[in-house]
Amino acid sequence: MVVHRAEPYNAEPPPYALADQAVTSLDTFYSRNHGAIPDLDPSAWRLAVDGLVDRPLTLSLDELRAGFPERTLVATLQCAGNRRAGFVQVRDIPGEDPWGPGATSTATWTGVSLADVLASAGLRPGAAHIAFTAPDVSELAGPREPYGGSIPTAKATAGEVLLAWAMNGRTLPRVHGAPLRVVVPGWIGARSVKWLQRVTAQAEPSGNYFQAVAYRILPAESDPDRARPGDGISLGSVALNCAILGPAAGARLRRGLVEVTGYAYAGDDRAVARMDVSLDEGRTWTQARLAPPDGPWAWQHWRVTVDLPEGETAITARAWDTTGATQPEQARHLWNPKGYANNSWDRIAVTCVP
Repeated sequence: MVVHRAEPYNAEPPPYALADQAVTSLDTFYSRNHGAIPDLDPSAWRLAVDGLVDRPLTLSLDELRAGFPERTLVATLQCAGNRRAGFVQVRDIPGEDPWGPGATSTATWTGVSLADVLASAGLRPGAAHIAFTAPDVSELAGPREPYGGSIPTAKATAGEVLLAWAMNGRTLPRVHGAPLRVVVPGWIGARSVKWLQRVTAQAEPSGNYFQAVAYRILPAESDPDRARPGDGISLGSVALNCAILGPAAGARLRRGLVEVTGYAYAGDDRAVARMDVSLDEGRTWTQARLAPPDGPWAWQHWRVTVDLPEGETAITARAWDTTGATQPEQARHLWNPKGYANNSWDRIAVTCVP
């Protein structure tokens, strides 16, 4: 793993470790944390469901598993800071980890539908948002507070949002949120709250620092340290994105036919429709072969064989989604002071020798 920070622990796999892996292994799945990783006793843990509901609930893990239908789905999670390193090349982003393309991973998640739990509690009129609260306290928030966030009720009740206790057929690891975490397919990883303790139905979005202040795209010239609750654009659905996983950036290769591989992902209700690769900075493109996704919430891997000339070549990749939209060309057009949502064309340079 490429460890950006030991405390709180933030790490991503090197790009090659994600290549051709439809489902990411547990020891390779990226880890984004905002405070110390809690160590919760599953037997003593309880989930509270409260707020604008007719029947507030307090559920043990056994009651959650026995009381609702078990569901399994494959879903990709992507950190809002994925590919931030591309922004750092444009302009420095002090205090933020320089994530590469590995802050994206896919797992098979097992749990219960959040919609089923909310139906059991009985949502009241006016419950427009569902907030999540965890016990991990972050020093990043001012003042310090446990991590939290929210999603609109329309997303929470759509069926695909899980309260998950298993990952890739195994008990959820502590670093990934045991005993229970939220999985919000198609949305930034920050909304898939780990170590979940409370679900609250409410009229407004969460006032938690990580919903109201952080994970928002601010104007390029603004000072993030002076951001107020509600400033900027709140991040939700993941933007269309792709990355080159092989060959490695800076690789020295033999000239001639080389296979280029990567992933592409379109958040929420969109899918990847096409992948293009260019060897001449986008003047001409070759269409790559897209592997079918393992479900509507999963990334897609792609590959294409190109003929690389002798010398240095910039390999560029871009994706198109099912709405006909493609990625922006340059990271400099998207730069923001927190370094979120870099979904510009991906580029690597390689050198070919005879």
